[in-house]
Amino acid sequence: MGNLELVAIALGLSMDAFAVAISKGLCLRKAGFRNAFITGLFFGGFQALMPLIGYFLGRQFEGYLTAIDHWIIFALLALIGTNMILESRNEKKEKHDTLNLKNLTILSLATSIDALAVGITFAFLHINIFIGVTVIGLITFILSFIGVRLGCAFGSKFRSKAEVGGGIILLLIGTKILLEHLGMLGW
Repeated sequence: MGNLELVAIALGLSMDAFAVAISKGLCLRKAGFRNAFITGLFFGGFQALMPLIGYFLGRQFEGYLTAIDHWIIFALLALIGTNMILESRNEKKEKHDTLNLKNLTILSLATSIDALAVGITFAFLHINIFIGVTVIGLITFILSFIGVRLGCAFGSKFRSKAEVGGGIILLLIGTKILLEHLGMLGW
């Protein structure tokens, strides 16, 4: 596998994190450097860590993980998305000035489960795993950072509608992943 293929894999893996980062940015009053950096660090860190774990697990759990990963992703994204929609009706908006690290951890985990499977395949392809996880982590960090900034730029004008939109985005991503794994979507 060459560098171009590795970058393509990293971009593909980071798209869910990018979309979720946009929805996270939609909910923030300010997406300053700090919030964008923390989000990028979580998403990029998890996207780098999961293939590393997958690489070392190898084939031992491959069949089990690929059989249920879509359900885990769907459940986590549906839970967070529904929570965002319900919170949009809440009168207290000051909580959106900072990131909720618990939700950020869950979202980071949910968007990086596919990277675990990629790490398993890396073990069979004899790829330098440290270069692979570095490229995946950096690309995801950069795209997540940009996603938070973009989401906040649009969300500051449409606060509660943006939060509902962010929740719907998470629900749609989770549903799409579930339907793809169940073979109901051919794209």
